Amino acid sequence: MKARTTPNANIDKTENGYLLKIPAGDSSSYRFAQIDDYFGLSRRKFPHHSLTLSLRAKTSSSSLPGTWGFGLWNDPFGMSLGFGGKRWQLPTLPNAVWFFGASQQNYLSFTDNKPAQGFLAQSFRSPKFHPLLIPAGLALPFSRKQTRKLLGKIIEEDSVGLSSAETCTRNSTSKLVNSRVDPTQWNRYRLEWSKKRVAWYVDDALVFESPVSPNPLLGLVIWIDNQFAAFPPDGKIGFGVLENPEPAWLEISDLSLV
Repeated sequence: MKARTTPNANIDKTENGYLLKIPAGDSSSYRFAQIDDYFGLSRRKFPHHSLTLSLRAKTSSSSLPGTWGFGLWNDPFGMSLGFGGKRWQLPTLPNAVWFFGASQQNYLSFTDNKPAQGFLAQSFRSPKFHPLLIPAGLALPFSRKQTRKLLGKIIEEDSVGLSSAETCTRNSTSKLVNSRVDPTQWNRYRLEWSKKRVAWYVDDALVFESPVSPNPLLGLVIWIDNQFAAFPPDGKIGFGVLENPEPAWLEISDLSLV
């Protein structure tokens, strides 16, 4: 496990875990604190084919500017474009499964019918290559909306909002059990990732399960930052950093990987 921070951010060891803190600041600089087990590795050497992740966590606010969370991903934004990645790798399509907190400036979905902000249980599955990537790349300079539409046909995803009541209808392959979680209180989170199924638990209760299981290899990531990434339906794709008027933190304990 590696701990990484920007200047004036901190990761403090607690009795049973870690406290990840970023300072207050304006939108002129990126601030993050992150723990991961893949730093310095190429994606083909990421450590996990499958995993059950369990921990307890709480945050300083239910509406943190930027993003925060814990789970697994393939660090697709390889050129410092996202979530603290600093290795000079080419970007790739996302494979990820996590508990994910995203402020309202984010829109982390390539479809129009799934939650893209708030506190989410979310997964993405992508191939290494797909024939539609060629027209998607050609369309990018002319129509970001068309590029997003093509990416939505390549990238499979599933998600549910956890911080508010969920009312959308699920299809037969996704199961929603319960969907109201207060991230500012201590909760126990468990994420089960296997080849054909992913499941999210809060306080030992199943809150969501899906067959959209990301392709390996993946790395563990636990983070908090002031960044946003948006892939909205209108095609106005954007990235940037946000002001956080108050210091922000994510505390975890009792981390277990099986």
